[in-house]
Amino acid sequence: LSLATSHHIGLHRIPEILKRFRARYPDVRLDLRFMDSEQACHAVLRGELELAVVTLPPAPIAQLRCEPVWADPLDIVVAADHPLARERAPTVRALLEHPAILPGAGTYTREIILKALGAARDRVRVDMTTNYLEVLKMLVSIGLGWSALPRTMIDDDLKVVQIRNMKTIERTLGIVTHAKRTLSNAGEAIVQMIRVAS
Repeated sequence: LSLATSHHIGLHRIPEILKRFRARYPDVRLDLRFMDSEQACHAVLRGELELAVVTLPPAPIAQLRCEPVWADPLDIVVAADHPLARERAPTVRALLEHPAILPGAGTYTREIILKALGAARDRVRVDMTTNYLEVLKMLVSIGLGWSALPRTMIDDDLKVVQIRNMKTIERTLGIVTHAKRTLSNAGEAIVQMIRVAS
């Protein structure tokens, strides 16, 4: 069974599913690859992978079947001592006075964050990029800029900032398969396990 997942989902969403799958189907050889969601979708499209469990593309991709599994709301976050942490409901303009740390250009998550900023998206000053959300969290926590992170990752090292009149930021995590290919028995089995666990 060849499948890909993003680092975030691999760390936070599917470890227990993989453990149960291995226990129930010990004879299935699991070829698990960690990659960015965009790369995983293209690998499924090219037939290199049977399925992917990733951030779903914000716009449909021909030939791919995308099944939503988890809603993943994101919040704007800063370090506890960041100037924005002291403001009650700062505006988008106030947010954009500070540097951002975002996932790389062209990633689904970055596009979802920028879309929530509306017309102001072109004024975001991105000082650093990383596609590893755990690294992004660390950079924000030490005061190097603001970002948007999944609520599941937010702890006492970060301060959530409610931006006035800003759209909700939410990405959808789920299963990506090729629309014209049939899943193997192992593929069907893990898909069922993911659905049950959601």
